[in-house]
Amino acid sequence: MELFDNLGLGLETAVRLDNLLYCFLGVLLGTAVGVLPGIGPTATIGLLLPITFGLEPVSALIMLAGIYYGAQYGGSTTAILINLPGESSAAVTAIDGHEMAKKGRAGPALAAAAIGSFFAGTVATIVIVLFGPPLAGVALTFGSAEFFSLVVLGLIASITLARGSTIKALAMIVLGLLFGTVGQDIYTGTPRFTFGVRELFDGVNFVSVAVGMFGIAEILRNLEDEKTRKLVTKTITDLWPSREDFRRMTAPILRGTVLGSALGILPGAGHVLASFGAYALEKRVSKHPEEFGHGAIEAVASPESANNAAAQTSFIPLLTLGLPANPVMALMLAGLAIHGISAGPSVIDREPELFWGLIVSMWIGNLFLVLLNLPLIGIWVRMLTIPYRMLYPAIIAFAAIGTYSLAFSAWDVFAIAFFGLLGYGLIKLGCEPAPLLLGFVLGPLLEDHLRRALIISRGDPSIFISRPISAVLLAFAVGAIVIAVLPAIRQKREVVFKEEV
Repeated sequence: MELFDNLGLGLETAVRLDNLLYCFLGVLLGTAVGVLPGIGPTATIGLLLPITFGLEPVSALIMLAGIYYGAQYGGSTTAILINLPGESSAAVTAIDGHEMAKKGRAGPALAAAAIGSFFAGTVATIVIVLFGPPLAGVALTFGSAEFFSLVVLGLIASITLARGSTIKALAMIVLGLLFGTVGQDIYTGTPRFTFGVRELFDGVNFVSVAVGMFGIAEILRNLEDEKTRKLVTKTITDLWPSREDFRRMTAPILRGTVLGSALGILPGAGHVLASFGAYALEKRVSKHPEEFGHGAIEAVASPESANNAAAQTSFIPLLTLGLPANPVMALMLAGLAIHGISAGPSVIDREPELFWGLIVSMWIGNLFLVLLNLPLIGIWVRMLTIPYRMLYPAIIAFAAIGTYSLAFSAWDVFAIAFFGLLGYGLIKLGCEPAPLLLGFVLGPLLEDHLRRALIISRGDPSIFISRPISAVLLAFAVGAIVIAVLPAIRQKREVVFKEEV
């Protein structure tokens, strides 16, 4: 009965006119940035963080969440029509979706993506309702030792799921942790790594880091390699799938939804992992695996369902444990911090309107997306013809104005330029900025719980292994490191062996 009361509170909050408007704006903007390759939800949310300061916390979070899962929808449009995924999770969709478009079946491919995403989003919302509160109840039993071990596990897991070199991902985590220590000591107030600069006494501005690393750095990278976009067709017809299409995509949508809902909770790029995993699963269980890569509708419906389900279930660890599962969730965590709200197990009791309003708004947002995506395909197609060189000056100006408006400090604007150049340099060196952002966000939390636990134990570090839950979490962290390092060691040994031979 309490569950229905909570959902009633969430519905009452979500259907307020202002929240409906921000939900609509979020999914509309999310779809747009998903359609336009090279922008993405991470950079967009980072750019929009400054303006959320003037909104109600629930309205701000509803809009930012809409941008995130809306981008999962929009990314499939470019993947299908021009073979250029607007979102990384849509890369798999491009394989068969574009083949369907070349055969004149772009309409059914787009419809399969929209239907699968809506169903997956609805199921993922139910998963959050059912598993969010119990997980928060378990988290309330955690002490500082357990939270420290949980953050360590989250950081290590994000390394294991990162692309490229494990060592580089670990280095990015450490660099993020170092940036997080800049400012006054949390207990003594002693300045650290400030170099006598007064503006650094309060620490590095998170918005400057996010906008620079993901916004400006991505703009520089895209300007270096802007691709020519060729549309398969400018007129999309026969949007509704046939009866045979429905028969073939029903089971894949169900499987993709289950897989995505589970993988979205994992730290790292869960939505990307979910889409690739769903594609591999469908090819394995299909009676006609030879059709994959040549326009199989199952290969569009399942990955799209998986990435949308994962995008929404990634809110579970954020809202219940205060642990961001990916860079976008780290930005959400910063958005809550801007409004003075600490994400974690207590948010359900302290901010019930925020928690339940966000959950109900996800279902409303998914409904908006179905109504938006298919009828507005023509508009999205025209957006693809906009040259990127016309977009980036407006994006940079918007980022600078928004960041400056937070504290009216020119220092924050200079910080955007610094972190933009740093992010671009890291990308050129093959390092991912995402682990750095996770380390920067979780660094103060890690230090706080480490020092609290040591104060409680009077300096005895065995508290982290003497408490059962903490010991189990640290064991999982060690296991994650082993899983990440072993393939690299094996590969190195094989290279050495070949050289010797």
